[in-house]
Amino acid sequence: MAASSLERWLARFLRYASQLFLSVFIFFTSATKRCSQLRIPPAKHPLLLLPAVELARRIRRREVPCVEVVQTYISRIEEVNPEVNAVVKDRFTLALQEAEQVDRLLAEESEDEASLEEKYPLLGVPVTVKEAFALQGMPNSSGLVNRRSLVAQFDAAVVSLVKRAGAIPLGVTNCSEVCMWIESSNNVYGRSNNPYSLDRIVGGSSGGEGCILASAGSVIGIGSDIGGSIRMPAFFNGIFGHKPTTGIVSNDGQFPNAEGRQIDFLCTGPMCRYAEDIIPLLRVMAGPRSERLNLLEVVNLKQLKFYTMKSDGGSAFVSAVDRELIAVQQQVVKRLEDDLGVIVQEVNIPQFRYSLPIWSAMMAARSADGKVATTFTELLGDHGKPVWPLWELLKWMLGFSCHTLPAIGLSLAEKFQKLEPKPGILQKTQELKKAMEDLLGTDGVFLYPSHPQIAPKHHHPIFTPFNFAYTGNILYKRCLQILCA
Repeated sequence: MAASSLERWLARFLRYASQLFLSVFIFFTSATKRCSQLRIPPAKHPLLLLPAVELARRIRRREVPCVEVVQTYISRIEEVNPEVNAVVKDRFTLALQEAEQVDRLLAEESEDEASLEEKYPLLGVPVTVKEAFALQGMPNSSGLVNRRSLVAQFDAAVVSLVKRAGAIPLGVTNCSEVCMWIESSNNVYGRSNNPYSLDRIVGGSSGGEGCILASAGSVIGIGSDIGGSIRMPAFFNGIFGHKPTTGIVSNDGQFPNAEGRQIDFLCTGPMCRYAEDIIPLLRVMAGPRSERLNLLEVVNLKQLKFYTMKSDGGSAFVSAVDRELIAVQQQVVKRLEDDLGVIVQEVNIPQFRYSLPIWSAMMAARSADGKVATTFTELLGDHGKPVWPLWELLKWMLGFSCHTLPAIGLSLAEKFQKLEPKPGILQKTQELKKAMEDLLGTDGVFLYPSHPQIAPKHHHPIFTPFNFAYTGNILYKRCLQILCA
């Protein structure tokens, strides 16, 4: 009892302290921040307001030229990208050439629409790709200065499948340095800005992808997620993202890729402006493995079990969930109960409070065959010498480091990370896994916040670095995390 009271007191102290630091930070940066309420202009062109499946349908039916669709999206990117900095390298000339090839194919092709749809389900649809994935002819630095000159000579496996389905890549999008931070900012491409409020973050690491989709500069995209890198950008930008079951979509062809125990948790997945595109895109990205998901099976929502949990229960290092987000989740519960006639049961699973140490332990743990992942300091060196975190921090303070402060901070934290998880964490891991499996079974849906706060302002996550724990929880399945535009 005493330990529990001490933990609650510590959690309250840390929250107040972080809020104080944030207030001081806001005060000293308010004079230089740019028009904080500016947002990009809304999309008006009718083609930008259509889901990918509808665009593909109209292209197949010859109702709209593919060149017109692609040019419309290019024009939109050119309009918004100077403000949001989401697309870091485009391939507009090649995209238009590929669109012309689609139009020629349709002019010469005699196959009926059903046959074309089976062969090319995404025919002519614009797509953007997280820069961490190899897209032939495009950079593949993952925001690392040492890799800024690297150009992909091939397509990542998932990119190849999407292109084979007829989609046309427009370019690659920004991410955090080596894909391990909540804000998509690096010293190669700079910082991406939220299209709804340019002074706020887009999330990470697939933040540029979430941003350009929300900006209507793309309609479907490719992202990856090991601790929230799809789900946080989806939440912050008001789009739709999905972290699939491990092993469904290939991770090959991205940097960094998973090693050691991380292989069980890194997932490549779809990101979409419209919800109805999630399943069609996932089917393409998964290839033959999509059959394992029964994506074509009709689900009767009224026969599912629904559960809701408002927060993690109060972790000492994680911010309390904003009242606004709690209210939104309550609205979702009410809507489900009113529309489906179901009862959404509120639950409390105390092991969720240990999401952060569980995630950290699993990322550093050995795999079943004894292998461990490449350390973050080694990744920052990109196959060269590992960086010295303290030396990089000193260089950063003097303005000479080529690394971002979050990357340096993570490499410093790594020095204190133990390779083997403590027995207590392993026990909590198994307890949480069993609790979720027993609760959800094969027909359960779990409503849970994607993040404790709405999209933070730029740099603010430095003061709340552990808030990713809401998406960092890697043990529950079939969970519906609340998205709030």
